[in-house]
Amino acid sequence: MDAVGSVRLGAPGRSWDMLVPLVEVTATGHGRTWSGERFIDTAIGDRMVYRGREAGHDGDWHCTTIRLTDPATALAADITLRTLPGSGFLRSQVRLVNEGSAPIQLESVSSLALGGIVDETGALDGLTLHWADNDWLAECRWRQAAFREHIVSLNRSAHGHEGRGCFERCSQGGWSTGRHLPIAALTDRTGRAWLWQIESSAGWRYETGEREGAAYLALFGPDDAHHQWRHILAPGEEFTTVPAVLVGVEAGGPDAAFGELTAYRRRMRRAHPDHTALPVIYNDYMNTLMGDPTTDKLLPLVEAAGAVGAEVFVIDAGWYDDDAQGWWDAVGAWEPSASRFPGGIQQVLDAIRAHGMTPGLWLEPEVVGVRSPLADTLPPEAFFRRGGLRVTEHGRHHLDLRHPAARAHLDRVVDRIVGDWGVGYLKLDYNINIGPGTETGAESAGAGLLGHHRAHLDWLGSLLDRHPGLVLENCASGGLRMDYAQLGVVQVQSTSDQQDPWRYPPIAAAAATAATPEQAAVWAYPQPHFSLDEIAFSVTGALLGRVHLSGFLDRMSPEQFELVRSGISVYRSIRPEIGSGRPFWPLGLPSWQDTWIAHGLRGSGSTLLTVWRRESAAAGQSGIADRPDQDNSDCAVFIPHLRGYDVHVSTLYPTTAHSDATWAAADGRLTVSLPRPDTAVLLRLTPTPSV
Repeated sequence: MDAVGSVRLGAPGRSWDMLVPLVEVTATGHGRTWSGERFIDTAIGDRMVYRGREAGHDGDWHCTTIRLTDPATALAADITLRTLPGSGFLRSQVRLVNEGSAPIQLESVSSLALGGIVDETGALDGLTLHWADNDWLAECRWRQAAFREHIVSLNRSAHGHEGRGCFERCSQGGWSTGRHLPIAALTDRTGRAWLWQIESSAGWRYETGEREGAAYLALFGPDDAHHQWRHILAPGEEFTTVPAVLVGVEAGGPDAAFGELTAYRRRMRRAHPDHTALPVIYNDYMNTLMGDPTTDKLLPLVEAAGAVGAEVFVIDAGWYDDDAQGWWDAVGAWEPSASRFPGGIQQVLDAIRAHGMTPGLWLEPEVVGVRSPLADTLPPEAFFRRGGLRVTEHGRHHLDLRHPAARAHLDRVVDRIVGDWGVGYLKLDYNINIGPGTETGAESAGAGLLGHHRAHLDWLGSLLDRHPGLVLENCASGGLRMDYAQLGVVQVQSTSDQQDPWRYPPIAAAAATAATPEQAAVWAYPQPHFSLDEIAFSVTGALLGRVHLSGFLDRMSPEQFELVRSGISVYRSIRPEIGSGRPFWPLGLPSWQDTWIAHGLRGSGSTLLTVWRRESAAAGQSGIADRPDQDNSDCAVFIPHLRGYDVHVSTLYPTTAHSDATWAAADGRLTVSLPRPDTAVLLRLTPTPSV
């Protein structure tokens, strides 16, 4: 760090000119010193001067606060960096205070900025950029490209200036991961990696590019250009950015970096017994009742779910639906339907408990349907508004949880469902993208969204304070709000609404990049019309995450039912290892149409590995095709952390796939054989030192 609070990360001996200011701020009237698409080289950032530092501890965390100030505006910046001894991660947040006499309108503030990233030769040609696209039904789709494919060499010496562009990704509206994950990385050819994560549900953006012959990185929450975020800081007022974390590893590439990020996520989140208990969840929705629950339909499923080994039974959408016109635009009161449950919903909840399971319910708390009476009885200020008009999206209004009436309404709903009905699991969905946010007075829409987001996190925390055993699942049409602002508070994350079992494996395998394995809910929806291979394929994919079981188990043959039950039994036997295992991908992060996919968890005593062979999805088909096997029944999987060991390989599930696996200790190669297409297998690899 120098006098203007800059940092560098890269090869030793590089020029100080490679640095970027430790905090970058744009404000109305104070833009950038070099105009373009980049949000670095800001006038305020350039003027910041160092005025002190403090170091201390917050429990096990080591904290360093670097204090800067801008002499022109008297804007003070405190950058707080947090880490744990021996870890490879650093968490950063910036607090701004207006110590001047005039208001300052902020337009962007970095949570973390650094420069000096170079490859092993001190250049940029050996850097690779990794990022993840995210969409409904197609989450966690990782891509990679050479850094120079996106940031071309411009010959700065011939022009006297840096480029104006960068590689950037950002969110839009209320779905924080509706386009991309707020996670990306740079790696070099020696295995060094720089991996970052932004923790925001209310707007985020990252950028990387070239500056003075090195790569730089800047991580932001919401800004004016992308999220309509502006924040007026009156004299004496302060603003704190969303957190961001940077992981750095010297070897091991993305796998090692994601291992460190997983360790960080486990340390930063709210403690909860669910993180180690990992009860098996049955949910009636996916490819089963699909939002049409009734007492008569649920009771057979409850009995079958209890018998197969489920420990939580969730009644998903539709339990409140008594409207002849449909429930979508009438939700909000969250009262049980009398026609669907003539004996009362408590009859079904009691049956769930009688079969040894915790009852759960689906809610979409942040919305009120346009036809709901609550749309008229709650104050207008309790809803999102822009330009003085209430915002409507897909037949719904959006509550602003900063308003006491909105929060009081939801508190009454949850305290009734949890406190009076005895529900112990809530699936909280979020099925609209409300756009840039809400305007209150002079507040910008983006600032309103950030204010609601922070109030929403506070509300979630208050539910857990009042009901400590309650388990909360975060869902947004699957994985469209899959960020660690949410996951730092809630226990479970829905990874997708994908209904095609042949297209789920790349999502299931890559889900551990977005959430810890024990928080990543993966659907297993075996059906009575499935073959044994199809049933095993569906179940196997969920076993290294958080099992979300569905399907008409009550209609299965004894052989089919036993195949599902045995898979759940295997999961219950390995789940103590899931909450401490570090994820890795020996075939690389999966592409959408990969035939072979592999995802593992590295534990202290053994390694768990799931391998899929899914030729139907790779061929663009849905379902298993009747065709002769081709010459691709074997796949070589390299596992570097087991190289040099004798390894005992055991098949955990299923035993019906006729899989085989052989180990070569010299190069750490596991050859997996799946003789039939569209099958999968879960293996345990237990090492012993070679003699």
